[in-house]
Amino acid sequence: MSLFSVVRGYNILIITLAQYLAAIFILAHDWPLSKVVLDSNLFMIVTASSLAIAGGYIINNFYDAEKDTINRPIKSMIDRLVSQNTKLTGYFILNFLSVIAASYVSFRAVVFFSLYIFGIWLYSHKLKKWPLIGNMVSAILSITPFFAVFIYYKNFETVIFVHAIFLFLLILMREFVKDLEGLKGDLALNYKTIPVLYGERVSKWIITLCVLLTAVPVYFLIFNFQIGLMDYYFYGAMGLLSLFILLLWQSNSQARYLLLHNILKLILVMGVFSILLLDLSLVKGRWFW
Repeated sequence: MSLFSVVRGYNILIITLAQYLAAIFILAHDWPLSKVVLDSNLFMIVTASSLAIAGGYIINNFYDAEKDTINRPIKSMIDRLVSQNTKLTGYFILNFLSVIAASYVSFRAVVFFSLYIFGIWLYSHKLKKWPLIGNMVSAILSITPFFAVFIYYKNFETVIFVHAIFLFLLILMREFVKDLEGLKGDLALNYKTIPVLYGERVSKWIITLCVLLTAVPVYFLIFNFQIGLMDYYFYGAMGLLSLFILLLWQSNSQARYLLLHNILKLILVMGVFSILLLDLSLVKGRWFW
């Protein structure tokens, strides 16, 4: 249970599901369903992503152990059941296996995931302590596994980039909220986050701006692209984001910021399953080769 908590297995399961659904309904929508699901290269890309992400959570937990003791004492107590040496060993093993899985696909995949692993380490070791840059890099690293699938299928449709912008803004908001949520630990350990340097009010204005910016990709997705019933998801997401803004400006405690964090996670998880709404007929029409 401690190891599962450290690598955040539930997040990895959601990301794995999201990669497969994105491949089936967006990136390879004109391929037979069985060809996508049984594609060994796609399986290895998703496996390499999952292993690299799990390793990333471990190294992030390793560097944040002291801060988590302040901000998340219960989770920190569970995570400490696995020793730091075991975590580091697991980190290197997972990264090694990730590169091995990528090597099954191509040398370019090995380079891609090697750079991804290095980027995660650099963020955890240094960049996450830098204001704004750390938030931006974290959001970019979060959507990078989807670009691995995107590059594999060589699908360069504009709608994919618009989806990616919406996803990026949601994750960026979550990173800013996490800074508010972890303000106590960041202050104690001298992390240079936006709330520490400029105060909670400035951070809230930046988050509000991000919410307003999400309206741009949502508008284009609903009115300029064929997204089937998924437009209901975007209407619901904007409704939740409106509620999110109201609660944001009323929040001033870690518990309230945790609630806001969970609202954003709910929108993200709903987004994963709403991919099915793009075109449910695709499942029937593409089952056979």
